[in-house]
Amino acid sequence: MADILYTYKNSVYANITNKCNCRCTFCIRFQKDGVGSSDTLWHQVNPTKEEVLNAIRNYDFTGFDELVFCGYGEPTCELDILLEAARTAKEEKSLKTRLNTNGLGNEQNGRDIVPELAKVIDSVSISLNAPDPVKYQEVTRPQYDNGFEKMIDFATRCRKKIKDVKWSIVDVLPEEDIEKCRQLSESTGVELKIRHFSK
Repeated sequence: MADILYTYKNSVYANITNKCNCRCTFCIRFQKDGVGSSDTLWHQVNPTKEEVLNAIRNYDFTGFDELVFCGYGEPTCELDILLEAARTAKEEKSLKTRLNTNGLGNEQNGRDIVPELAKVIDSVSISLNAPDPVKYQEVTRPQYDNGFEKMIDFATRCRKKIKDVKWSIVDVLPEEDIEKCRQLSESTGVELKIRHFSK
């Protein structure tokens, strides 16, 4: 059985689905089965809403103040579960909530989901991955055309409604690309976080 909740460094993470609308060339799920405290994050069957809510309600969050929605799938592919789980975490466990996402949730759900997220999500981290549409398509391999533009649009919409919104990139990118990402960050007002690559 895959873990729904697991710990990594100083946070508790919620692995609510293995569905994903991208196939990133660097994705950790193609390199190992688990992360942090979890031996496997591969669900044989994706969990139901009830299973996710029960996992949150029964978990001892002592020492943790945040629940991060990030597992071996894209959380916005299960938007209904994501929203209810985040609401439960906030209302019943007094936790802050963070969404780690590829930023294609609007396209996935066929509408602007940001107003719904803003009610239950305190911070959003969006994988930028590349500084322009061509490189983004090569690295992220989204199921949608114009994925880069749609991800940018999602980030700017989030920034208007959610206090803490960041793009993240990994420091394996060439310096030239990192600089372009910085310029994009400045032009959109979405903060850029540069993470150190770790296997």
